[in-house]
Amino acid sequence: MVVVKAQVKAGGRGKAGGVKVAKTPVEAAEAAKAILGMDIKGHTVHKVLVDPGAQIAEEYYFSYLLDRANRTFLAMASAEGGMEIEQLAVERPEALAKVPVDATKGVDLDTARAILTEAKFPAEVLEQSADLIVKLWDVFVKQDATLVEVNPLARVGSASGTGDTVLALDGKVSLDENANFRQAGNEDLVDHAAADPLEARAKEKDLNYVKLDGEVGIIGNGAGLVMSTLDVVAYAGEAHGGVKPANFLDIGGGASAEVMANGLDIILSDPAVKSVFVNVFGGITACDAVANGIVTALSMLGDEANKPLVVRLDGNNVDEGRAILNKAAHPLVTLAETMDDGADKAAQLAHQGA
Repeated sequence: MVVVKAQVKAGGRGKAGGVKVAKTPVEAAEAAKAILGMDIKGHTVHKVLVDPGAQIAEEYYFSYLLDRANRTFLAMASAEGGMEIEQLAVERPEALAKVPVDATKGVDLDTARAILTEAKFPAEVLEQSADLIVKLWDVFVKQDATLVEVNPLARVGSASGTGDTVLALDGKVSLDENANFRQAGNEDLVDHAAADPLEARAKEKDLNYVKLDGEVGIIGNGAGLVMSTLDVVAYAGEAHGGVKPANFLDIGGGASAEVMANGLDIILSDPAVKSVFVNVFGGITACDAVANGIVTALSMLGDEANKPLVVRLDGNNVDEGRAILNKAAHPLVTLAETMDDGADKAAQLAHQGA
């Protein structure tokens, strides 16, 4: 008996039909054929893993993650694994142990035992499980991970009858891209076939871009400002047919003409985008430089710039920046005084262009 599993970077594969049990080679081939090409949460399945079947006696849950809110690492463990941990956390929070981990001390066997005892792991598997999660901590640290999750961590019956074994039957790992400079092997893990083509193009141009499911393209400088812009556009869109932000794009502090042109080129290539909201606060890069960048970018793009832009500038040299855009009088550009006004106008234009 084997298990055929879809290899995509998403959870919930079993519920989506991406995990099938096969008892014969013919059944395994049929299962693989059925799974390949499936869409699971926006990911197309290009590969499957064929794994030996296991006689599972019990399922547990374990993970290490970066707890950004509390600025620490966190171990989460439960003697009730196999189900979605989010569901368990809501329905039976007392069954999920959340134990902070001191980064300067890490996880040794004593710490591991304490974590698993708090999670109510059975005594008969505690030592095996403790040894395993010490190794998982080593993986978490050495690979610069932000998440190492095993679900299920399972007690599996031995074919020889000599005793049960604890195995990590399924796992998920998230790696910190900021550490790629010292993790040369990370590039080999990238699934280029599954990557969104716009995100791939943006990465080639060193743009911090994430594709979203909406109609209003977003360009801003600074992650905090862009996140706020997404929220404001989503709120404004409720009054204009429910339009939503189409992307996250942070051009950072250097809003040069080339950077602006690259950003606009990526966003305007998205057929779902009906309008673009450029929301920039002038700091190190002043608003007049940003305005010149927008004007030059539109000139560089020519006919490829074919959707309305709403521009809101504030901060350093804002009057000069607005004067530059007013003088250019580009037919696609509308100036907005405030972020709320800009978001509302962009949402309105997107709704009209839908």
